Amino acid sequence: MAFRTRLRRDGALLLMTLPAVVLLAVFAYVPMLGNVIAWQDYSPYTGFLNSPFVGWWNFERVFTNPLFLDAVVNTLIISAFQIVLFFPVPIALALLLHSVLSPAVRTTIQSIVYLPHFFSWVIVVTIFQQIFGGAGYVAGRLREAGSAGFDLMTDPDTFYLLITAQVVWKDAGWGIIIFLAALSTVNPNLYEAAVVDGANRWRRMWHVTLPALRPVIVLLLILRLGDSLTVGFEQLILQRNAVGVGVSEVLDTFVYHQGVINGDWAFAAAAGLVKGIVSLVLVLAANRVAHVFGEAGVYQRAER
Repeated sequence: MAFRTRLRRDGALLLMTLPAVVLLAVFAYVPMLGNVIAWQDYSPYTGFLNSPFVGWWNFERVFTNPLFLDAVVNTLIISAFQIVLFFPVPIALALLLHSVLSPAVRTTIQSIVYLPHFFSWVIVVTIFQQIFGGAGYVAGRLREAGSAGFDLMTDPDTFYLLITAQVVWKDAGWGIIIFLAALSTVNPNLYEAAVVDGANRWRRMWHVTLPALRPVIVLLLILRLGDSLTVGFEQLILQRNAVGVGVSEVLDTFVYHQGVINGDWAFAAAAGLVKGIVSLVLVLAANRVAHVFGEAGVYQRAER
């Protein structure tokens, strides 16, 4: 089909997407040009036009910095915790809500679970502090019962589980909406046919429901892997001083302290660029694996 024919056919759709494309270009792609400072001895007083180029020196500093390597390890551990412990929770809750027959009960539960998604991380951390902190509700009740109490908010040994629990409580409701939308597209005739064949509830879930969710699960898992090195700047910066840098320093907080606090903008730009490249590689690799297993993934390969 000729380009002009496609343009006339899809002109209205292209016009509708134009504002989003402009916003993406202005706030996402144009700022990428600033990554040039990763190859410069950058100074904000002289600007990137007058800052001298130093080649790969900033990247050498990044990979030889022990604090950067520690931040990478913490980021990977937190990402693994969130993928293993957080990712299945919205799926399980969506399946449970989908099995509830009463629409009123389903809507009420969904609204309650979805509500924390609108809370800022300041509120979320404050709520957890009031419940699990050293002066919180749980510790107070334990002291009343004769126990020594505890302070979960300052314990480095349980910090990974703590922040994963915060993510589950805050964002599980958002994932439920996506999976419930996918479940609403399942043909009811498939369930009826499974019942006729003698399938019980577990068999129907295994052979009908989960296969219907598989494309959505694969897509979200790929996007999650691409975003795995971004594990929540606000959440961690709020709790960094309470548990120490050893377990809470991740790539985003590392870049913030090196670039903004210490003023080493070129070093921080190099570290952030490394993070972006690794995230891109993870998305491409995960999408390739999805194609191997017959799923569409984030994008389809062009037909030859």
